[in-house]
Amino acid sequence: MTSGKDSVKQTGDCLIKMKSRIGLWLLVIGLILPLCPAFSKVNFGGLDLSDDNRLLFRADSVQDGAAAQNALFISRLTDLSLQQITAFPEKMELLDSNRVIQVRNAFGAVRIPVAGGLPRTVSGVPSFASGYPAAGGRVEDMAASLDGRWVLLVEAVSPAYGNLVLLDTQQGEKRIIAINVERTARDFPACWSPDSRVFVYSKGGRLYYYAVNPAQSASIDERYRIIGEGSINSVSWTRAGDFFYLRGFTVFRVRGTDIFARTLYADFLEIGAVAGKIPFDFDGNFDSFWIAPDSRSILLNKGGRNIFYYPLGLDDFNTTLESNLPYMIIPQSCTNINVLWSPTGTITISATVLKKDGPVLMLYRLSSAAIAAGNASFVPLTSPAGPNAALSPDGTKALFWGEKGIVLYDYVNWRVLQIVSNRPSLSCIWLNNEEFISGDDQWIERVRVNGERNLICLSSAAEYGFEESAAGARVTQPLGIQGQTGGAGGAVNDGAANQVSRILVRSGGIWFASDGTEPWWRQVNIPTLRSSSVTSGRYRVYLEQQSSGPYENLPMIRNTAGVGTIPLLSAIQYQRESGLSETPADNIQSGFFPHGSRNGLREVSLCFDLYDDDAGLSRILESLRRFGFRATFFMNGDFIRRSPSAVKAITEMGHEAASMFFAPIDLSDSRYRISGDFITRGLARNEDEFYRAAGGELSLFWHPPFYAASSEIITAAARAGYRTIGRDVDPMDWVSREEAKRLGVSQYSASDMVDRIMNMKRPGSIIPIRLGMLSGGRSDYLFLRIDVLLDALVRSGYTVVPVSTLIEHVR
Repeated sequence: MTSGKDSVKQTGDCLIKMKSRIGLWLLVIGLILPLCPAFSKVNFGGLDLSDDNRLLFRADSVQDGAAAQNALFISRLTDLSLQQITAFPEKMELLDSNRVIQVRNAFGAVRIPVAGGLPRTVSGVPSFASGYPAAGGRVEDMAASLDGRWVLLVEAVSPAYGNLVLLDTQQGEKRIIAINVERTARDFPACWSPDSRVFVYSKGGRLYYYAVNPAQSASIDERYRIIGEGSINSVSWTRAGDFFYLRGFTVFRVRGTDIFARTLYADFLEIGAVAGKIPFDFDGNFDSFWIAPDSRSILLNKGGRNIFYYPLGLDDFNTTLESNLPYMIIPQSCTNINVLWSPTGTITISATVLKKDGPVLMLYRLSSAAIAAGNASFVPLTSPAGPNAALSPDGTKALFWGEKGIVLYDYVNWRVLQIVSNRPSLSCIWLNNEEFISGDDQWIERVRVNGERNLICLSSAAEYGFEESAAGARVTQPLGIQGQTGGAGGAVNDGAANQVSRILVRSGGIWFASDGTEPWWRQVNIPTLRSSSVTSGRYRVYLEQQSSGPYENLPMIRNTAGVGTIPLLSAIQYQRESGLSETPADNIQSGFFPHGSRNGLREVSLCFDLYDDDAGLSRILESLRRFGFRATFFMNGDFIRRSPSAVKAITEMGHEAASMFFAPIDLSDSRYRISGDFITRGLARNEDEFYRAAGGELSLFWHPPFYAASSEIITAAARAGYRTIGRDVDPMDWVSREEAKRLGVSQYSASDMVDRIMNMKRPGSIIPIRLGMLSGGRSDYLFLRIDVLLDALVRSGYTVVPVSTLIEHVR
């Protein structure tokens, strides 16, 4: 029997252990919460405490920017060890010669043997079970080498920047490769060679290489590891181990020996050999490309809409040649363009069109026979199960998956071989030509094309508990310990000896049991669940609500054999905003609205301004849809007339449409004679333009082009029934290179603008973001970093709402 004194000591030891395990949280989160990966709203529940002091609980993540999901965990309270039991396959990748699956989701990254098993954390890789907070928004990207040994991470130093870190998972050591790298938006800023020896990374508009062998890179200054200008989208590795690099109008093919030779002659040696030319200037911000498996041709996506096929090896192009090559324009609102390219040369392109009722998949095919015959064209195909696709290694079969399930196709003859599943699928990966890994919200399975299935891991837990002790398995290593042999005070005997109750989990309508030994999960026909309990001989557990922060509640542990209550996890609070003040009531009444309430909800409005063209609109609409946010789009009559389909796309997606006058003119310009009649007539004219394009009405608020407002303009607009919208955050995204020189102001990079917004924003802020290309030129655009900005806002506890919502919340 434990004495009261011993119990107090054990409680103190447990507190020390807990503080050690979550020390990283306190250091990183504490007062600088916005620098951590994007947080979600996590709710803990289903506490079930066994007699041997193992606590089962479930964490449900309802987050902005990713799928709702849950994970089952078990903790041994004597030392607060934490083990994950289920793994939601939001993203999967195969490592270590296809022997290991890496799964990433809101709870971080874990690895699971392809042969089957429980999720295991990797030393140094962020995961909830190893002491990192649950993430929201997008799943934080990383890049693992194919052999599984190396992992590249971007460790945040600000909302938009981080340090590129190389982690050796075998040794548990980290190296900082580059500082102040732009944090990931759509594409991780580094990519590995197939042999896991070299990677290429982007930083500040330039590309660099790094070899994991310290003798080849660690002692070489970054200046001498430069490849050239470009983004990570300017590079594509081949299976042979070399990579293609696009710069300007030229396609380079770079071999490993070329990289290291350039180290010595970087000042005058061109990178790689010229593999071909393209007829336009490649811009990695907006363009992308794919290389044929035989490296003899290239598929180019120019500006997100124009798809070109070109053979490589040509020195130049002429009009006759270009007119005979395959070309296609995809719909304006397409996102998520994917390409399947078989070894025989047949190309299939999938693209997602955003609609109010959900994404619609478009599919096009370019056959190798037609290319060879010289009369090739892209042919539309019937849409399969979903927007995600993967080609078998030999190119004979293709998987399509998504909300409608999984379909297996004969890729050569384009016919359905098998409806693999009718359930929504999250991720699929080919294991070999006859097997693939599939993951949905119930199971991760190994599936053969003949229909045979084997369970690898459970994705979620609908119901769970401990098995009645009489039916328990006699094991020496109970599930949840991971090889540890005691708490802070040494080996602990909790009165259970070696008799340990198995864990029972219901997923997909089927009960499974595990005792931590192989086979990891056994199907149970008649489960014998023990009644759930929140007490044991030593502890009592309960949930405590949290007033703020990403966790709605926290599991609390009370030592009933001694004294003391501690949280299982560290409490996290959102950073308090400084310098807040109320919105003056007279601003609301006067017809001018500069910002929303400062002391209300943590919400801001993103206002997207459409002046000339719709560059970036598809990306914005897709990101807002994924995060579940509505925004306000201001547009003028010139834009509405030129881009009626873009106007329809905005309204069909449920966003708020507002006026920016009938033309993009600067109302503060002395060349214009501004009168009340001029303002009201201009607003009315824009209403008519919008009605003709969208069949609806504009919201009754506006802002003058370039935010050039005056009391006369505001009064005139108010007479027409309009409220004039101001801004309290200026990202400076309107400053082109020419404007910067003319006005003598700084031109911020897109990542700098994200940091600027996050430093300046307050509750109720109105943040304008300009869409379209600037005539005076920029190297990058804020709208290209919208995912990073939305993540940063979510991470800080903010939500994005239309301007009308800010107004409503002030009243």
